Amino acid sequence: MEYKDYYKTLEVSKTATKDEIKKSYKKLARKYHPDVNPGNHEAEEKFKAISEAYEVLGDDEKRKKYDQLGADWKRYEQAGGGAGGFDWSQYAGAGGPGGGRYTHFEGDFGGGDFSDFFSSIFGGMGGGGARSQGGRRSSMAFKGQDLSAELQMPLEEAFRGGSKTLTVNGKNLRINIKPGVADGQTIRLKGQGGPGMNGAENGDLYITFRINPNPKYTRKGDDLFLDVPVSIYKAALGGEEIVDTLSGKIKIKIQPETQNGKMLRLKGKGFPVYNHPGQHGDLYIKTILHLPEKLTEKEKELFRQLVELRPN
Repeated sequence: MEYKDYYKTLEVSKTATKDEIKKSYKKLARKYHPDVNPGNHEAEEKFKAISEAYEVLGDDEKRKKYDQLGADWKRYEQAGGGAGGFDWSQYAGAGGPGGGRYTHFEGDFGGGDFSDFFSSIFGGMGGGGARSQGGRRSSMAFKGQDLSAELQMPLEEAFRGGSKTLTVNGKNLRINIKPGVADGQTIRLKGQGGPGMNGAENGDLYITFRINPNPKYTRKGDDLFLDVPVSIYKAALGGEEIVDTLSGKIKIKIQPETQNGKMLRLKGKGFPVYNHPGQHGDLYIKTILHLPEKLTEKEKELFRQLVELRPN
């Protein structure tokens, strides 16, 4: 009969605490649960092995007996499986190897028979203190699996917010997005993840936003940066410029003798501050001087006259 390493099955060390064992069991049981893996025989067998391992390591009395057996198992094998010098009676629950009966596991997830190894050691002890008065092991509730998804959107939608529909696990889910959401920001939708087991609550859905780059705007936090071309005439003499922003068209003043690359700050015209209605960052406008093209002879002559007046 093959020795079963329950610690390896539950992916914990031999010095693991009871809480660590329970945490690992719940993680693995959820992963290999038959409801999560319908028709998957390999997952079903893995689930049974995990349940059996926890039946032992999750019970102080059984774990102590199992640890003692592990120390003596090599001697038992060398003794030919019970012959000469190995006192099996201190371990066997019902008369030694092969003498114990299978213990039917009416457990957390529908049950299944324990292995010969388990039955040989613990016999009818399966379930122990975890069983209810009716002899069935009480069900353990598992919160549903948390899910994650990504949602892409243009900068304009992140600015405005609004409703968006995405499909998660074949289910269409409509969510309301607050204005000002940032690239890489993650929100949690409680109860929108995987279904809970044995009456437990559903898992949560975590949505990460991916904001597509915008060719006109650069966003830094809640501030926006925008390049605006300005003619050299308007830059020299001053005037007004109409600028398209995410919140609509605005008119800005260009001061006389505005230099190329000058930065203008428009307070409160930037990106909405997430979760703070009415608050906005600032909009920074960088003036980019635009040189005229295809000059006429008359225009060239006027420029020559200007050069003569201002040679430097």
